[in-house]
Amino acid sequence: MSLAVESRFCGTVFVVRCSGKIVSGTASQVLNDALQRGLLESTRVVLSLAEVDHIDSAGMGLLVRFLWHTRNRNGDMRLGAPSATVSRLLDMTKLSSVFNIYSDEEAAIVSFLREAVVVPAEASNTGPRVLFLDPSPDTCAFVRAVLGRHGYRVLSTGLMGDAKILLSASTVDVVVLGPESGPLSGPATLEVLHKHAPSAKTVVLGREFKNRSAEEAGIALLEQVRAGSS
Repeated sequence: MSLAVESRFCGTVFVVRCSGKIVSGTASQVLNDALQRGLLESTRVVLSLAEVDHIDSAGMGLLVRFLWHTRNRNGDMRLGAPSATVSRLLDMTKLSSVFNIYSDEEAAIVSFLREAVVVPAEASNTGPRVLFLDPSPDTCAFVRAVLGRHGYRVLSTGLMGDAKILLSASTVDVVVLGPESGPLSGPATLEVLHKHAPSAKTVVLGREFKNRSAEEAGIALLEQVRAGSS
């Protein structure tokens, strides 16, 4: 079985879920490319290995290389739910004492969320904390950039499950549902969000948000979030 990779951001954590074999050649390149993309925005990486059934020496070398790369930038790459095969390999090579390993993906994510975020451009931000929920990575990046530049502390995700994880680990002042959140902005979802963050205000961005110019969208976003956080 070739390697299948799914990646996403859960707040400030980049999560990569692998399935198959991490071996030299195309498989290693697929994982390498995914990690390189994630490291453009974060050095806090969770690698989920529950469905990985083989890692060769080159594949393990790739993991070690990215581990040191993240740590050299004050981050880390943590392993979530390694399969029995991977756990045995880590023990045999004594790399189990080098990696931070967690029983499941969620535990690895939460371990980061409970630590101070190392994001130089936003380290001094002390404004309200915002959770942005939208499946578009580009929209999430835009919202993080705009609100971050205005002093807000922003977490973003495209999955409801990840939103629950973020809310369990962080106090949020405003929940913003993006223009492509669709069913996530329905009453049932709003009720769940309110249960996890009862004191947070909720802002819903209209579908037209993504079609506005960057300037217009930025101004509208700030107005709605400021109204929600006041």
